[in-house]
Amino acid sequence: MKVLLIGSGGREHALARALEASASVSYLCAAPGNAGIAEHAELLDLDPADMDGIAAFAKAEGIGLVVIGPEAPLVAGLADVLEAAGVPAFGPSAAAARLEGSKGFTKDICARYGIPTAAYARFTDAGAAKAYIRAQGAPIVVKADGLAAGKGVVVAMTEAEALEAVDEMLGGRFGSAGASLVIEEFMEGEEASLFALSDGTTAILLGTAQDHKRVGDGDTGPNTGGMGAYSPAPCMTPEITGRAMTEIVQRTVDAMAAEGTPFVGVLYAGLMLTKDGPKLVEYNVRFGDPETQVLLPRLWGDLAQILLAARDGRLDPSMIELDPRTALTVVLAAKGYPGDYAKGDEIRGLDAARAAAPEVIVFHAGTKTDDAGRLLSNGGRVLAVTALGDGPAEAQSRAYTAVDAIDWPGGFCRRDIGWRAVG
Repeated sequence: MKVLLIGSGGREHALARALEASASVSYLCAAPGNAGIAEHAELLDLDPADMDGIAAFAKAEGIGLVVIGPEAPLVAGLADVLEAAGVPAFGPSAAAARLEGSKGFTKDICARYGIPTAAYARFTDAGAAKAYIRAQGAPIVVKADGLAAGKGVVVAMTEAEALEAVDEMLGGRFGSAGASLVIEEFMEGEEASLFALSDGTTAILLGTAQDHKRVGDGDTGPNTGGMGAYSPAPCMTPEITGRAMTEIVQRTVDAMAAEGTPFVGVLYAGLMLTKDGPKLVEYNVRFGDPETQVLLPRLWGDLAQILLAARDGRLDPSMIELDPRTALTVVLAAKGYPGDYAKGDEIRGLDAARAAAPEVIVFHAGTKTDDAGRLLSNGGRVLAVTALGDGPAEAQSRAYTAVDAIDWPGGFCRRDIGWRAVG
């Protein structure tokens, strides 16, 4: 089977590595890819936003499956365009992708179908939003309704901070994504992520993870796209995981089917483990980044066949078997991220990193090569160094041993990834 992968980040490098290893894949290409993905797939000069161009290429080349990595093409309807052209696609329709594309849509689904989540209200008017905040008090959470690259959420610990967030979001900081707001109650507890595959009817567990969103050690500084992760998450006990799958994920799959927009793809549930049980924080409708870099190295089996089974409505729990060991990944970012940062710095030592400790994988995110073959930084989050180990402590030790072998003065990382699990 010929497979086309859409995307260019660390998530897509992890997908490319797993797809190349799939016995059912005879040819793998990626658009646009990155320097790491080029080790596994032929890179194509196709723009993920050019949906008609992607569909025409896939149809002409006899692509048997298109795997869509990022959220923006999914929300824009790339899966719909591909399926209309007769090309099988893994990823939800635009209507189903609203679970990520609109936080307000998801909250309304939760309210209608009894899915546990925080109490909320929706606003387009700043005055009404501010009056609601003053009535509720702080702490409180202010969210831009649409896609904001993981940065459209403010957990306001003071009323003043919440009011400022309203002005920024409705004032255009996130463009159309912030034209509508969701304001919700602050939930207390530990956060974790659960990943499930859905074929529109059945939802099966893919794995659990915990991310590290803040840029600095000790969970300090601004939010980022994610500075590291590990899987499995020890806090996601079998009981909690079972409740989350039954009360949140499967109930959502049933709800979307009842609404006439069945969900086919990955449901990435951000959870808060409250005293009353797991509650939904928000959904993403694709693999996470950097969570994919710790989920897929633990997955045994033919990924392409698993994704195709989801697309074809024939998922079965027996398809998923996971390595019982822990995988932990440390993200290396360009200095200045998530603010302004430089591009084009040379990175050396990746072979040394892979050799520095057992079971190490170096995933590329924001990288490129120049005409001389040098590896250069080309983004905010640039590399993700993943290691497997017999428990969180061993995986953490191996990952940082590999990180320290990389020669990149222009980069930095958190030094405490995995602290919750390691204790």
